[in-house]
Amino acid sequence: MDVVKRTRLSPEERRAQLIDLGVRMLAERSLEQISVEDIADQAGVSRGLLFHYFASKHDFHVAIVRHTSADMLARTAPNPELEPIEILRDAMASYVDYVSDNRDTYVSLLRGTASGDPDMREVFEATRAEMARRVIDQLPKLGIHPDARMELSVRGWLAFVEEATITWLRAPKITREELIELLVTALPAVALSASAAATLLGD
Repeated sequence: MDVVKRTRLSPEERRAQLIDLGVRMLAERSLEQISVEDIADQAGVSRGLLFHYFASKHDFHVAIVRHTSADMLARTAPNPELEPIEILRDAMASYVDYVSDNRDTYVSLLRGTASGDPDMREVFEATRAEMARRVIDQLPKLGIHPDARMELSVRGWLAFVEEATITWLRAPKITREELIELLVTALPAVALSASAAATLLGD
């Protein structure tokens, strides 16, 4: 990775630059292997300056994970112009494409040591909560009123999505299109009654 030429940046720009370098480095190594020294060298700044923007190495790592999660949510944002089932299919296609493009980062964060850290888990939980909210928000459009059972089922479905996608990344025995369809059809099968599932899938 090339060293970034040192330039005068605003505090916001410098902080964003450091996080971006960390995200790029995350594609090549695990989170715990990203050192303050390497980031400072890449940015062309002193190690002490990095700690001006982040309280600790851990704080910097959390910022990287927050950025990565925000990027994934942005890439999978629902398209309001589509029908509910097509919104879901489009979001799952974007999700599969995102994790395919960032497979090492994705697997490292969800299965690496970061997943056991309370601060990291808080970020992951917020990300999953937002993904669940997006799904649940579509249900009233189909005349389906979410309840506690349905909300719990959606969260269980998200765990299935993560596990199925990671397994597929490691050993893709079905096509991308087949994976997307599996993820889409699994949601109504898990969360909805037979009649509501048929309504959502258009059967």
